[in-house]
Amino acid sequence: MMKFKVPQKKSLRYVKNFFIKKGLKNLVKESGDLQKISNNDMIIKDPYKPELQDLYMLYQYILLNKRTTILEFGSGWSSLIFCLAIQDLKKKYKNKIANLRRHNPFEIFILENEKKFLNISKNRIKKYNNKKSNSFIKINYIFSTVQMILYEGKIATEYMKIPTCSPDFIYLDGPDQFKVSNNINGITTAHKDMMPMVSDLLKIEYFLTPGTIIVCDGRGANANFLKHHFKRNWIYKYDKKNDQHIFYLDSQTLGKINQLQLDFYKKK
Repeated sequence: MMKFKVPQKKSLRYVKNFFIKKGLKNLVKESGDLQKISNNDMIIKDPYKPELQDLYMLYQYILLNKRTTILEFGSGWSSLIFCLAIQDLKKKYKNKIANLRRHNPFEIFILENEKKFLNISKNRIKKYNNKKSNSFIKINYIFSTVQMILYEGKIATEYMKIPTCSPDFIYLDGPDQFKVSNNINGITTAHKDMMPMVSDLLKIEYFLTPGTIIVCDGRGANANFLKHHFKRNWIYKYDKKNDQHIFYLDSQTLGKINQLQLDFYKKK
């Protein structure tokens, strides 16, 4: 039996209607045709168009599993969807988390290594929240540079600054592999044949509480890197259709307080 709830896949028509009912008609309008990236032009200068079914799955992962604190590596349309999801959860459960050790309940931390895209996401959320003035949640926008490092002898990347928080949902969709500094023995991810290789989650693994969910958007090589280096017990699932790698921390409970959190996730 799966320890976490996996959303049911829906038709594109259903997903479009879902977002329209949520007041995100502009999101549906912006989706259009997905950008096509040729092998000769992998550096993205403009924001990606929203992939509606991927975004719907993210929303549902958070709602179905009642996540309370989100850490997002990278930013984009997903940032807006996280805002929507946390707002919906806060309306329903804000009076039911008093006994949980959650010092950042219904809060989002967005970590970005490009100021341009961080500002785009910030303005997009601000515009949405102006229409939903009674649904305020706290969103932390963090800019950090990224550098090449060695992690246990393996070449990878790390953010120079990570927010202090205890997320129970982590979305890995950054950094831009071409926006990194220095190199290791001449090797850098800033090459068209290379790929992202984030090590930050490995460094904070033992601070994560059992029940934490990680969704990695594509980035198959990075997902394998994480899977092979995680030390605790993680359930792994690959959603081939949406190209999402999902990790669930199925580690032994840390004690009574952590058990209260796990019980909260399970209650209807």
